[in-house]
Amino acid sequence: ERSRRSVGATIAAARAALADGVALQLGGGTHHAHSHKGSGFCVFNDVAVAARLMQAEVHRLQRRLLRVWVIDLDVHQGNGTAAIFRDDPTVFTLSMHGARNFPFRKEASDLDVDLPDGCTDAPYLAALDVALAEAWRRQQLAEPPGLAFYLAGADPHQDDRLGRLKLSTEGLAERDRRVLRALRGWRVPVALTMAGGYGNNSETTVAVHERTVTLAAEAWSDWPKAQN
Repeated sequence: ERSRRSVGATIAAARAALADGVALQLGGGTHHAHSHKGSGFCVFNDVAVAARLMQAEVHRLQRRLLRVWVIDLDVHQGNGTAAIFRDDPTVFTLSMHGARNFPFRKEASDLDVDLPDGCTDAPYLAALDVALAEAWRRQQLAEPPGLAFYLAGADPHQDDRLGRLKLSTEGLAERDRRVLRALRGWRVPVALTMAGGYGNNSETTVAVHERTVTLAAEAWSDWPKAQN
């Protein structure tokens, strides 16, 4: 029941993002679930369901194709999402993740960025800038996306039990700023999900997620200005 409702919350966030520019739900990001099975604590792939439904609704109401961009910055590769949208030109999947972390057998995203154990703020953010620019370049060869899903995992944090990366709290906040700033500049509505976080101290994980929520709210406040 919890998993089913989480899918509904991501659908609601996607609809709100299309209307208002930025929206967020406090769960979701269950990116290891495939179309035929769950995996890695993930029962249903909420982003995949929401992406498909938004495409159907936009086509029904507006008679146009909605291209979707999935920006997955959870520390674990979004293998389920990559598998579901394999060879689908209408959904572009970007995953930045620990190369040696779960899942140990990766699926091919449209753009995968493998990071070494112990990766810190500076190389991570540099890799993110390159990845976002490359993803946008590839998308423009077809048609810019009309909606993005951003999986803002807290598990790249240096105190995460399962992360194996070494990002600081401020480094993760800067990650969020750069993603939101880029999407605002490109005028791509974004629905955020919280994805993973397994801190030794749960308060640290909550603080990282809370910062993401705050930055998303600020981006939402700025969104009308970016549209003018």
